[in-house]
Amino acid sequence: MKRIGLYFGTFNPIHVGHLIISNYMTGYTNLDEVWLVVSPLNPLKKKESLLKDYHRLNLARIAIEDNPNLKACDEEFNLPKPSYTIYTLAHLKEKFPKYNFNLIMGEDNLRSFKKWKNHEEILKSHHLYVYPRILTEQEKLEKTKNIPIVKHSNIIRCEAPVMKISSSFIRKAISENKDVRYLLTPEVFKYVDEMNFYKVKK
Repeated sequence: MKRIGLYFGTFNPIHVGHLIISNYMTGYTNLDEVWLVVSPLNPLKKKESLLKDYHRLNLARIAIEDNPNLKACDEEFNLPKPSYTIYTLAHLKEKFPKYNFNLIMGEDNLRSFKKWKNHEEILKSHHLYVYPRILTEQEKLEKTKNIPIVKHSNIIRCEAPVMKISSSFIRKAISENKDVRYLLTPEVFKYVDEMNFYKVKK
């Protein structure tokens, strides 16, 4: 049974940090493929900050087109909104019964995992591949408060390379007319630049 790692995100835009994590998961774990699940709406993010769904999907496809182990996935586009992982997993298991689906997430998401809808059911039926993240000041503060982190035999810690890079940083940099070419693949950079994405309209 093919093991699929699901890497959820708005990918607004997809950057080299996403690609390093995805490539690590197929090369250093027992996952056969990683599907980058482009989310149409994250309940915790504002809709107006997102590029249109098809643009973010297209950017993801452009970024990984030369890697057969990675796939851009739009399965959430036609599911009820906002998107909840438990519903997406049920949909994927029904549509692809021969695949074994697992989740890929950063350490920050694991800390808030108990807030996820039906998180116990997710953890019971799926493995979580957790990669480290450089903590923000707020996350460091929460860590000092000894907020309990979820522990379970289905949680797999992965020593993936850590990069302090985010889509929000890239969007802000572009809006300030900064050079972000090395934070994106050349093809993604060209698409974003030619389409004038994230630039301040004059």
